[in-house]
Amino acid sequence: MSDSQQSTAGRPITVALLGCGVVGSSVARMLTEHADDLAARVGRPLELVGIAVRRAGRDRSDLPVDPALFTTDAESLVTKADIVIEVIGGIEPAKSLIESAMKHGASVVSANKALLAEAGPSLYAAAAEHGVDLYYEAAVAGAIPILRPIRESLAGDDVRKVLGIVNGTTNYVLDKMDTTGQGFAEAVEQAQALGYAEADPTADVEGFDAAAKAAILASLAFHTRVSSEQVYREGITEVSSADVQAAREMDCVVKLLAICERTEVVGDDGVATAGVSVRVHPAMIPRSHPLGGVRDAFNAVFVEADAAGQLMFYGKGAGGDPTASAVLGDVVAVARHRVGGGRGPGESAYADLPVFTMGQALTRYHISLEVADRPGVLAQVATAFAEHGVSIETVRQQLVGPEEGQTETRANLIVVTHTAPDASLSATVEALAQLDTVREVTSVMRVEGL
Repeated sequence: MSDSQQSTAGRPITVALLGCGVVGSSVARMLTEHADDLAARVGRPLELVGIAVRRAGRDRSDLPVDPALFTTDAESLVTKADIVIEVIGGIEPAKSLIESAMKHGASVVSANKALLAEAGPSLYAAAAEHGVDLYYEAAVAGAIPILRPIRESLAGDDVRKVLGIVNGTTNYVLDKMDTTGQGFAEAVEQAQALGYAEADPTADVEGFDAAAKAAILASLAFHTRVSSEQVYREGITEVSSADVQAAREMDCVVKLLAICERTEVVGDDGVATAGVSVRVHPAMIPRSHPLGGVRDAFNAVFVEADAAGQLMFYGKGAGGDPTASAVLGDVVAVARHRVGGGRGPGESAYADLPVFTMGQALTRYHISLEVADRPGVLAQVATAFAEHGVSIETVRQQLVGPEEGQTETRANLIVVTHTAPDASLSATVEALAQLDTVREVTSVMRVEGL
C-alpha cells in the first residue's frame, strides 16, 4: 500500500447524488439503510455529502437522510465528491455536470440512457483524460445485469446478436393486448393507471427509450460506436388487435424488440462487408422463444455469442428499487477502485464497423392481403415477390363474402417470407398495393426468431 493509500485508509468515500425522483430516492434510502454492508464490501464507508434537487423546500421526510443534504446547487456539489451518481436524466444539465465532476476527479455512475446513447464517446474520453471511471449499468434494463456481462464477462468472446425486450411499458401494453384482447388505447390507459406508463407515454410507445438502449447495447457488444440516431426506430402505436390475432394464429406473440446483430451485406460487386444492424420495432416472435414468454412490465435480453452460445437475462427493467440496485452495484465497483487503485474498462470501439441502414437489415415479413377471388391472383402476387428477389415460405388463403352491393367474392391472403433485405421486402409490399387484384394490404409485420 502506498503512503497516500495508508493516509486515507479510514477516510470515507464521499458520494454526491444528482436527482431525487423515484430512482434517486431509492438510491438515497439504500445508501443509508445498507451503509454498514456497503462499507464492508467496499473497504471504506460511503458518505453521502449532498443530494441535488430542483426544489429544496419539498417535503422529503420519508427519506432517512439529513434534510441539510438537499441542495439546488448541483454545480458546486459535483466538485466535492469522490463519486457522483447522476439520475436526473436528459442531456443537459446532466452532461455538463458529469464533465465537471470528472474534471474535479470524481468517478461517475449514471442511469441516463439518452445521454449515454448520444454522448457516450465524449464522456468516455473525459473519463480517460481525468483518470476516473464511468459506469452505467442502470441505463439499460433496470436491475438486470446485462451491460457488465457484455462489457466484461464476454470480453473474450464474439457476440453475434443481442435481442431484447428493454421497455417495460410497451411489453405490458402488448402483453395485455395478447392475453385480454384489449385494444392499444385501452391497454395504455391501464398501464398509466398502474404507474407503468407516464402521462405522456410517447418516449415508450414510439420506441425512443428502447432505441437509446439498443445503441448502448450495440456499442458494447460490437466494439463500435452506435448512436441513437443510427438506430432504426418504429413504435407500437400502429399495432392492431388484428396483428395480435394474426400472431396468435402462428403461435407467435407481438413484442417490441431491440435487435442488435453483427452481419454481412453483399454489395453489387459480390463482395461481403461486415457491419452492424441495430433496430427497434414490433415483431412477431414464437411463443416458444425465451422472449416469447416475457410477461407484464418485465424486461429480458437474449444474447448469442460464438463460444458462450445462447444466454438469457431476465428481470425487472424499471422502478425505483430495481434501478437503484444496479446503480449501487456500480457504486461499489467504482468505490473499490478508489480503495485498491485501478480503473474499470473504458470505451472499446476498435472494431469501428459500419452501421447498416434498415433497408440493408435481413428480416422476414408477415403480410396480410385482401384480394379478389379470381384466377391468376396468386400468380400475380407470387410474381411481385419474385421480381424483388423475395422468397415465399408459406401462403394461407381464406375466402370471405363479397362486399355489400358487390358480387365478387374476396379472399384473405397471408404470406410469410423467407429472410431478405428489408428494402426488398418493403418494395414488394409497395408493388403488391399497386396490383388491381389487391383490394388492400391489411397488415405488415416483421417476424423474428423463427
